[in-house]
Amino acid sequence: MALPLPTLVAFVVAALCEIAGCFAFWQVVRHGVTPLWLLAGLASLAAFAYALTFVEAEAAGRAFAAYGGIYIIASLAWLWSVEGVRPDRWDAAGALLCLAGAALIVFGPRG
Repeated sequence: MALPLPTLVAFVVAALCEIAGCFAFWQVVRHGVTPLWLLAGLASLAAFAYALTFVEAEAAGRAFAAYGGIYIIASLAWLWSVEGVRPDRWDAAGALLCLAGAALIVFGPRG
């Protein structure tokens, strides 16, 4: 069984928005870029929260927990594509472990 396409799309959009928003804050605080980046960061974080409302789930907490696995994969993709740092075997192993946990949350039998 796979995630419904609208849910997968919502998770991916949410992840990109959350990572971009947090990255904007990181850039301002850690690298001294113009504080105007914070405006884009705040807008991106608001879009992240909005995107998660499109996840098909009975409870918000379960949707947020399942999203964590997608977030980790997206973060490692960001690490590689935007920051130019190739994830190592520990990154990959940790991501697989988290994805297994997210799969249990999403696909686990419920009574």
